Amino acid sequence: LRLYQVTRKFRDEPKPRFGLLRSREFYMKDMYTFDTCEKAARHTYEQVCDAYCSLFTRLGLPFVKVQAATGSIGGTTSHEFQLPADIGEDRLVLCPQGHFAANVETLNGGQTSCPTCGEKLTETKGIEVGHTFYLGTKYSSVANAVFSSAENKPQLAEMGCYGLGVTRILAASIEVLSTEDSIRWPSLIAPFQLCFIPPKRGSKEEEEGAALLERVYDDLAEALPHLAGDSVLDDRTQLTIGKRLKDANRLGYPYVVVAGKRVCEDPPVFEVWNQNTGEVLYVTKEGVIELLSKVQVP
Repeated sequence: LRLYQVTRKFRDEPKPRFGLLRSREFYMKDMYTFDTCEKAARHTYEQVCDAYCSLFTRLGLPFVKVQAATGSIGGTTSHEFQLPADIGEDRLVLCPQGHFAANVETLNGGQTSCPTCGEKLTETKGIEVGHTFYLGTKYSSVANAVFSSAENKPQLAEMGCYGLGVTRILAASIEVLSTEDSIRWPSLIAPFQLCFIPPKRGSKEEEEGAALLERVYDDLAEALPHLAGDSVLDDRTQLTIGKRLKDANRLGYPYVVVAGKRVCEDPPVFEVWNQNTGEVLYVTKEGVIELLSKVQVP
């Protein structure tokens, strides 16, 4: 049996700080599992851990799964899913070869080398975005959570509990992926995949450039309807293209298509900004479609 919920929570945080990382209000996914025996419960534990790893991999986040202390929750096994970051509050030790990772809370003070390969452990800070606990019968024995076994005998359920910080994943993604002047979202959670920027009002490119950009969108809608529906038009043409590009950086659109000065060439040339790599390509209308056809949209 697996029961989960995604809910809004409140914490009496005495000093809210770090933006969304330490707020009084946040969203979290909680799950509780109940199995018939320890073997099945540990299999469930590994399945949930694998699902968390799959999620963070799809998000493109540089996570590490580390051994963790069970703390006040208890149980016999616990792991944290951490994003290494200087702003993190947890101290982690990692094997350079990837054989071992742990929160320093789980180590005795003298351990400095990997127990698998002997390499010297490196220390870093991390932001916790997920936590798993194998609880055994700690709580089912207290609450008398029993079921009838195949032999029709009462048996205690083997439990596990699991949490994902939904709000914290958003904040941590910004911390580990972004630069000083731009937000870089994982594609899966970007507000929009694509932003179109037409020429500035009153510029010599205004009329022709706006019409050509509209044709690009029409061709995109026909060739890649899923991406066209995940696009936004920055029609604040009273602002310069540069100002709107800066805003696009701050909002974190993965791709920006600009009808700039070269849009009046023959053939017209558009700027395509890949915000996650900082790369700028100058391509024709057909080149825009070809380039964006390779974009993976969730």
